Amino acid sequence: MVAGPVVTDSEVTFRLPDSGPTLAGVRLSPALSLPGVPMEFSHADDVWTLRLLRPPVWRMEYRLQLRHADGSVEEICDPGNPLRAPGAFGDKSVTEFPDYKAPTWLAAERTGSYDGVLWSPADTDPEEPLPLLVAYDGPEYDRLASLTLFSAAADVPKHRVALLAYSDRNDDYSANPAYTRKLIQEILPAFKKITAGKVIGMGASLGGVGMLHAQRRRPGVFGGLYLQSASFFTRQLDPQESGFSRFTRVVRFVEHVGRSKALPVPVTITCGLAEENLANNRRMAAVLGEQGYPVTLVENPDAHNYVGWRDTFDPALAGLMRRVWE
Repeated sequence: MVAGPVVTDSEVTFRLPDSGPTLAGVRLSPALSLPGVPMEFSHADDVWTLRLLRPPVWRMEYRLQLRHADGSVEEICDPGNPLRAPGAFGDKSVTEFPDYKAPTWLAAERTGSYDGVLWSPADTDPEEPLPLLVAYDGPEYDRLASLTLFSAAADVPKHRVALLAYSDRNDDYSANPAYTRKLIQEILPAFKKITAGKVIGMGASLGGVGMLHAQRRRPGVFGGLYLQSASFFTRQLDPQESGFSRFTRVVRFVEHVGRSKALPVPVTITCGLAEENLANNRRMAAVLGEQGYPVTLVENPDAHNYVGWRDTFDPALAGLMRRVWE
C-alpha cells in the first residue's frame, strides 16, 4: 500500500495508508510558517493524502497529527518516510526537494578535543591564544548542527569554540541583565588567557537576542555577531508570541535597540524564508545598518531549525570569521 511523501520540484504529496478508515482525521503539522494553507488530509482508496505546493524551502520538516475515533489526538513522525531531522524537542520527518544539497564539510573527519565547554582544534597547545567563538545553546549547536565539525573542517582561521549551556533558556537568553552580567563578568573572563583578538558571539532564536543584548550592554565584549533567526519580537509583528513569559522584556529590549546607540561591529543575520521571525529579523538588520553596523542579512530557503541554521555556516559564518579574525 502506498505510503510516505511523493516529492517533485514544485510540490509534495503526503500519504498515510488507513483502510476503513480507522482514523477520524489526519492533519499536517509543518515546522514552518504556511499561513492560510489547508493542512487537512482527505481520505480515498484507503489512503489519507494532502497535496502541498512547494514552500520557499529546500527541505521541509513536519509531523503528522492523527485524530482517533475516540477523540484523542496523537502527533507522530511519518511512518512511511525514513528521513528524520533531529531537533531540540525531538525528531521530525523531513522531505528534501530535488535541489537540496547538504554541506560538503559534513563528510570531514571529526577532530579536536573538549575541555568542559571549550572545544579546541587538533594538535593545539592548551595555552596557545586563539580567536574564540562563543555559542549560546552550544551543546545543541554541536549535536544538532555539527558546529565544531565545521570549525575543524572549514577554511577559516584556527580558533576555539565555547559551547555555553543554559540553566533556564527562556529566562537566560531573553535580554536578561543578570545573565548578561554573568557572561561578561564571569564566563568570558575565564577564557581570556587563551583568547587572541576579537571574540565572535553566536546564537539562534532567543540565543540571538541574548548575544545582541550582551554586545549592547558592554561595547567591545564582542568583535562580531552571528545571529540566527533571532526572536526580535515586536508587538506589531509578533502578536502571536504575546503569551511567551518573557515577551514584554524582549519587546522592550528590541525597542531600546531602535532608539539607542552602541559601538558597531560586523553582524551576520540569517533567517529562514519560511518562518515567522523573518519580518522582525529584516527589521533588526535595517535598524542596525542605520546605526553603522556592517550588516549581512542571509535569507536561506529553510525554517526555524538547526539543520537550516547549519546549512548557512558556509559561506555566511565562515565569511564573518575571516572578516573579524583576518
